[in-house]
Amino acid sequence: MAKIKRALISLSDKKGIEKFAMELHKMGVEIISTGGTESLLKKAGIPVKNISELTGFPEILDGRVKTLHPKVHGALLARRGLAEHMETVKKHDIKLIDMVVVNLYPFEKTISKPGVKLAEAIENIDIGGPTMLRSAAKNYEDVAVIINPERYDTVIEEMKKNGGSVSPETKFELAKEVFAHTSRYDTIISRYLSSLGAIPEKFPAEKIIVMKKLYGLRYGENSHQSAALYAESNPPSGSWATAKKLQGKELSFNNILDLEAAWRLSLEFDEPVSVIIKHNNPCGTAVGKNILEAFKLARATDPVSAFGGVLAFNQEVDKDLASEIITGFVEAISAPSFTAEALGVFKKKESIRLLEMGREKLNQENDPYDIKKVGGGFLVQDKDWGMITEKDLKIVTKRKPAKEEIMGLLFAWKVAKHVKSNAIVFTSKNQTIGVGAGQMSRVDSCRIAVLKAKTSGLSTKGTVVGSDAFFPFRDGVDEIAKAGATAIIQPGGSLKDSETIAAADEHNLAMVFTGMRHFRH
Repeated sequence: MAKIKRALISLSDKKGIEKFAMELHKMGVEIISTGGTESLLKKAGIPVKNISELTGFPEILDGRVKTLHPKVHGALLARRGLAEHMETVKKHDIKLIDMVVVNLYPFEKTISKPGVKLAEAIENIDIGGPTMLRSAAKNYEDVAVIINPERYDTVIEEMKKNGGSVSPETKFELAKEVFAHTSRYDTIISRYLSSLGAIPEKFPAEKIIVMKKLYGLRYGENSHQSAALYAESNPPSGSWATAKKLQGKELSFNNILDLEAAWRLSLEFDEPVSVIIKHNNPCGTAVGKNILEAFKLARATDPVSAFGGVLAFNQEVDKDLASEIITGFVEAISAPSFTAEALGVFKKKESIRLLEMGREKLNQENDPYDIKKVGGGFLVQDKDWGMITEKDLKIVTKRKPAKEEIMGLLFAWKVAKHVKSNAIVFTSKNQTIGVGAGQMSRVDSCRIAVLKAKTSGLSTKGTVVGSDAFFPFRDGVDEIAKAGATAIIQPGGSLKDSETIAAADEHNLAMVFTGMRHFRH
């Protein structure tokens, strides 16, 4: 293994570089650098040569050109084992570079700033850095290339053990990191530029998904499946990529799916709301005068299913709510924040996972797409941010819904949007009473919702019903009327809408159409 004799260091993120460079200097490595990195190392008392001493050419164009030179890339790309390459570098007086330590202009950080201008973003597109990294990584057999500051200590340790050399295995791993990083960097630039213009490209001819691993999970959907959570580039606040885990066991794949479902439903409400999710479906949702009342009402919908559930709240969790929660068994809780007193209460149940989501909410602008993996590809669609208000409702029956029924219908519609199809939700004006989820026929969902309500000791008499899609036959309406409900909200659009409307009129039900469907497969 060849000894590292010369290193080129040029960094935007200079964390830990003084210590690393000093260790290289102690091992006799000549250091070449540029701009701010050079100044920093000199202040630390480390001998450094400017890149212009190597190239014989000054930095120009406000630093846009400083390392794009044959004496840099010849020094990186020359294959030491080829006599022809060695004759060429000797002929042109090219001094070989054995190590490159480079990270890139902070493009991703720049574009995440509110109101960033295109000109500023453009100036943070690194050209020389990726070029040096790719040259060094291509010639990894002869050149060690480091892009990750977390690698500094292990590389120095290896060099000390190997007389100043880095093993071929480590060089290969470092090169793989480089190509993954530069690919991600270029993709982020491409995505940003594609988002600009009068008509941004929603579904371009080529769509690259950029992900960065956040952490491993306990397991996947089942214990024999491994899993990890990845973050997209520039993830929005209020998402799982930015959530803070305050306590509890490691998260599993299913925990995050359920937490996501609970959090998404809680975002539909401005009033204090509590959501309880079990197997990706809301088994209880309620709005209350305060968050504690909302939780008690949500739990009352289906106390049996709430056991071992996942909770979400759209307001801060305080001591009183925490004390009520720990009387039962829950897996995880997401909320904008938790008071210090609440955290003290939860210490009694340290296995409960607490996720602080922050005050900022996801929205159509910062979370526009829904992506699902299928064999050999991906399905990409707009995320379902659609929602209706009272003015969007079309009354189609003889009887018009009363004001309180309207309140209940809008509540039921918000919940039905987050229930697996076919979805039927019986509610009061502020509480789920019975939920029928994920059935192959809509009438079965109706029957199951009634059964769930009865099992929990709740009455469906005087309730209203939300259906995520139209009724293909009148049988569902008949079941709803039999249960004692008084009003239905549904999209409409069936060939047999007239029969469904007639059935509602027969039962003196009020029915409104939304013109919007919320299938959730």
